Formats: sequence, structure tokens, C-alpha cells
Amino acid sequence: MTKPNTEEGRPQPQEISNDEARPTSDGADDLLSQALTPSPAARPQPDAIDPHAIWQQLLGEFALENQPGQLDAWIQASQVLHYEDGHFIVALPNAYYLDWAQNRLRPRIKRKLSVIMKRGSVDVTFRVVAPSAAERAESPARPAPLYEPPPEKAAPVPAPVAHAAKNGAAAAQPIGPVNSKYTFDSFVVGKHNRMAVAAADVIARTPGERFNPLFIYGGSGLGKTHLLNAIANRLGEHGYRVLYCSAEQFTNDLVHAIRDRSTDAFRAKYRAIDVLLIDDVQFIVGKESTQEELFHTFNDLHAAGKQLVLTSDCPPRELPSLEDRLRSRFEGGLLTDIVVPDFETRVAILQTKIERQSLSVPYDVLMVVADRIKSNVRELEGALNNVWLYAQTHGVPLTAALADSILGSLGPRRTPCTPLRTIEHVAAYYGLTVADLTGRRRTADIARARQVAMYLLREENGLSLPSIGEYLGGRDHSTVSHGVDKIA
Repeated sequence: MTKPNTEEGRPQPQEISNDEARPTSDGADDLLSQALTPSPAARPQPDAIDPHAIWQQLLGEFALENQPGQLDAWIQASQVLHYEDGHFIVALPNAYYLDWAQNRLRPRIKRKLSVIMKRGSVDVTFRVVAPSAAERAESPARPAPLYEPPPEKAAPVPAPVAHAAKNGAAAAQPIGPVNSKYTFDSFVVGKHNRMAVAAADVIARTPGERFNPLFIYGGSGLGKTHLLNAIANRLGEHGYRVLYCSAEQFTNDLVHAIRDRSTDAFRAKYRAIDVLLIDDVQFIVGKESTQEELFHTFNDLHAAGKQLVLTSDCPPRELPSLEDRLRSRFEGGLLTDIVVPDFETRVAILQTKIERQSLSVPYDVLMVVADRIKSNVRELEGALNNVWLYAQTHGVPLTAALADSILGSLGPRRTPCTPLRTIEHVAAYYGLTVADLTGRRRTADIARARQVAMYLLREENGLSLPSIGEYLGGRDHSTVSHGVDKIA
């Protein structure tokens, strides 16, 4: 329902002559009453509101109540499709925004709308609608909103980025080993990764405006690399200059540049871009020259409004021997983690895999695989491949019993700890802190625990002696070697 314009929506004064206003015996009082009473068509209607303006007011209140970045992705994605008699129908672009809105925000939204509209009963229905369809929804003229969802098809034009793509810009091939199959559409979203995906989606629409840098951390095989590739693929379609690399590749390029005396070319490669995506940034720990160059690259890009996204197996505060100036910059945007998916999400991941590859796998088989493999997505998909291939090569039916037998014969899968987790476990076991193990104190109990940590980092995590030394406070490799030998 649209708001009546000024001429039609407001009762108009009516001219009354003196003769009409004078009381007479032939019903002049009734005539005067009728003249001063607006007709039903002219009366203001209780729902004569602008639903879009109401919705923008709601989003503004959400923004004021929450920490920056907490709801930005959802706010930018929502759009009113229809309103009638206290019932809003709101469009969202995909299922994970829908799940977020329905399960976490709907009660608060209804309460706030009720207060804003001074109406006892307000309801909201969310629907997944492609943004192009939402844009075609009837929308009366209204003041500029606090938040306007960006169009899906038009290339974003963020002001801070000097080389932002424009409408109609030709697609640009991202620099680096980008996998075109890793997209947002092929990424399964659940509770374990929802915030990371939402933040990545915002960046892929408007790079350089929000969450700069974005730092995603979590264990191996949980989807960090997939998200980086999804960002690269979408921005490349819109003409952005994107460079995707691992921290190891960044280091190797720097070493070659120093050796060949081509550091200017190296800097041009990593700075004459719109978006820099670096995977496994924990690799730079203990590498002073790499940290120095990354620091200046970060500053140059960030000052120019370019977007940076980094991933690691742990948050910046847990990266040993990381320079404080880099740590503070990594933490200056948005930190979000990806954890191990729950059972339902693991089943959904397997369903997506078999649909994408057109495989025929019974649902109860998927449930067995999801129940057996809890470590990460990579091992989960590998286990399904193992079960399916066994059935195909042996010519036997693919059943839940077969899957259970095959996966059981493989033995229990251990989820390797990250080096930081190993150190934390050792510290907790001995009643110490991580600072005790990485510090300079050498009391007997601390020295023993430190040697155990050295041994486990060597045997379980497979780290080199210098790397172990860096994790444990910058100790040299001979000290580490002695500690490992004491426990072995």
C-alpha cells in the first residue's frame, strides 16, 4: 500500500457560504457537519505508510545497536518486496541469509517494527528472491535509505578503490592459481562458517568498503581456500584486478626478486591491483624479510582503498614471532573463523557433492560417512569417494553397511592439531600457560613441559627444528634438537 500524495491524502477545506452556515430549520446543522467532515476517501488510512522507509529505519536501529560488521551483510542484502496490513514480505538473495534472518533476527525484527509503527501486531515473511527480481518490485519514490542493497548484476562501484570496475567492464582473469569451480554457489553454508561466508559475500560485492582487511582462520580443509577463490572469481567477472596467492608463493616471489634484483617488478605485481588475497599467512612466521615486504605492501594497498583478504590456521594473536605492526593490521578489520561442520551440515556437503558430480548414492550412506568423518570437509569428501569407488570396482551395491565396514577398516581418523593447539594442550596438561612455554623462564617444570612440546611439534605436527624454535619463543635449532632428544 502506497502513501497518498499531499493533495489526495489530506482532507481539503471546503468553502461554506454564510447562508449555508447559518442555522435554519431545514437541516443546516447537518449540512455544516457534512461539510466539515472529510469523505471516507479523503480520510488518512491507518496503513498509509511507506514500508521501505519503515524498513530502513529498522535497519538503522540494528546498525546502532550492534558492533560494526555484525549485521552488515544481512542489512545490505535485505529489501522489502511487499507490504499489506502489518505484514512485510522481505527479499533476501540466498538461503544462508534466509536462515540467518529466520532463526536469529525475526523475533527482534517483529518487536522493533511493532514499536516503530506503533502497531500491536506486525509480521515478517522472508523469501529467497534474486536481486534482479527484487529490483523490479514496485517501489514508490522515497528519501535515500540508510542502507541500499547493491544490485547483483551491475558491477560494484566502491568509491575508495581507484581502479573500480564500471558497469559493462570486461571480465578480468584473476592472477594466480584460481579454481573456477570454487564459487559462492558451490559453497555449502552452515552454522560453522556462516559469518565468514557473509563477510566474503559483502567483499565480493563492494571491495574496499567494509571489512578491510578480512582475516579468516580455521583448520585445514574447512573451506578457507574455497572462499578466497569464490571472491576472486566473482570480482574477476566484474573487471577487478585480483591477485590470489599463498603466503609461500609471496615469499618465493620475493626471494626471486631479491636474487634477480627485480624488486620493482615484484612490487608492481603485488601493488598495482584492486584486491589481494593471501592464503595460509601463517607461513610468514619467522621470515623477517617477508614480513617486512608484506607490511609495506599492506600499507600501500590499504591506504589506496584496495581490499585485502587473508587466511590462516589460527588468529593473528596466536601466530608466534609475527611482528606487532603486522598483527595490529591483520586485526584492524574483521576476524572470523570457520570451525568443523556439524552433522547436518556434513550431510548437506555430501549431498551437494553427489549432485554436482551426478553420482547415485543412497541417503543412509551419506549419513554413515557424515557420522564417521568429523574432521574436515576434505577428508569427508575423500571418504565418500573411497566408499563409492569401492562399490563400483567390486560390483557390489552401495549400502550403509558397506560404507560402515569400509570406513571402519580404515581405522579412526585423527584430526591433527595445529602447532598452537599442540602448545596449548601441553601447557594445560602441566598446569602452565602458553606464555610459560614461550617465555624465558627455565624452572624444572616449565623446561620439562617445553621439551614435551618440542617433541610433539616435531613428531605430530612435522615441523622443522627452526620452526619449532620460532613457535616456542625464538629458540635456536640446537636447543630444540636437545629438547626433542630428551623426550624421544
